[in-house]
Amino acid sequence: MYKQKLKSQQGFTLIELMVVVVILAVLAVVVLPNIMDRPDEARKVQAKQNIMAIASALKLYKLDNYSYPTTDQGLEALVTEPSSEPVPQKWQNYLPSTPKDPWGREYIYLSPGENGAFDLYTLGADGEEGGEGIDDTISYEN
Repeated sequence: MYKQKLKSQQGFTLIELMVVVVILAVLAVVVLPNIMDRPDEARKVQAKQNIMAIASALKLYKLDNYSYPTTDQGLEALVTEPSSEPVPQKWQNYLPSTPKDPWGREYIYLSPGENGAFDLYTLGADGEEGGEGIDDTISYEN
């Protein structure tokens, strides 16, 4: 009776192990590319959210000081009080630090802008105008 128990408790066959390995390989081929794209999408979403937050800070700056910071003053005017003209009347700290895009570059700010009172954008992952996907230019729509 003891010998019969040993025979019924044998391990997996080589075929069963190979089937499991093939199933895991197929899942990796199908799932991995979808997971790998997510960090890039997250960076795009973060850039859009950052641009909206910076635009809100710029609008508060204008409410307090009657104009947006100049291109020369830049986004630094939201962090430290500008000393160049026009010097703000009622400056306060609008952001904790000068923002950088998810790829480590500064956001591009122009005032007056070509598309409105100000232009605020990032050039995407490749750092060049235009592009598609993660390389696309992400901008604030006035």
